[in-house]
Amino acid sequence: MLNPQTDLFLIIDVQNDFCPGGALGVNGGDEIIPLINSLTRRFDNVVLTQDWHPAGHSSFASSHEGKAPFEMIEMSYGMQNLWPDHCIQGSFGAQFHENLDTDKAQMIIRKGFRTGVDSYSAYFENDKETRTGLAGFIQERGFNRVFMAGLATDFCVGFSALDGKSLGLDVFVVEDACRAIDMDGSLASMLQQFEDNGVKRIQSAELTVST
Repeated sequence: MLNPQTDLFLIIDVQNDFCPGGALGVNGGDEIIPLINSLTRRFDNVVLTQDWHPAGHSSFASSHEGKAPFEMIEMSYGMQNLWPDHCIQGSFGAQFHENLDTDKAQMIIRKGFRTGVDSYSAYFENDKETRTGLAGFIQERGFNRVFMAGLATDFCVGFSALDGKSLGLDVFVVEDACRAIDMDGSLASMLQQFEDNGVKRIQSAELTVST
C-alpha cells in the first residue's frame, strides 16, 4: 500500500541511449515506459536520474587504447566495466525518452559527469565516496520508502537499490518496470545481492494507493 506523501518514486536512466537503438540499448528498455508513466501518477514525489558523461569519459572503451566495450579494467577506485560511448552531455542519446512523462519530477540527479569516475548509483559514484546529494534530499523531505524503476536492473537500478539500503532506507524494486542488461550473469548476481541485503522485489500490481 502506497502513501503518496511519504513514499518516493525513483526513476533510473530512462534515456535514449539505454533504449533499443541507442548506444547501450537494453532489450525491451522502451517497453517499460507506459508502465513507469502509470506508476508516476500514483506518487506525489518523483525523482529522475540521468546519466550525463562528458566526451572522453574514463568509462568509455574508446578512452583506453586497445580496449573494447564490455572489457574490465582496474581504475583507482576498483574494477570498472568499459562501455561504448553513451549519454554524452547535450546529445540526443542523453535525453530522456520522448515518451517518458517527466512533468512530476521534483529533482533530476545527473551522474557520471566527473571524467575520472563512473557513476551507476543514484546516491554515490563508483568510488563509493562522492555523493550525488540524493540522500540529503530524501532525509530533508522525510521520505520513508523508495520505490524504483528503470534501466538497468543489474547496474544502475541495482547499485542504487543497494546503496539506498546501506543508507538505512526501505527499498523496493518494481521488477516489471525494469529491464536488465544481463551480461555474464550480472542479473542473477544482482538479484542475489538484493536478497542478501534486504532489497524487496515487487510487481507494479502490488502498488495500490492508501485512502
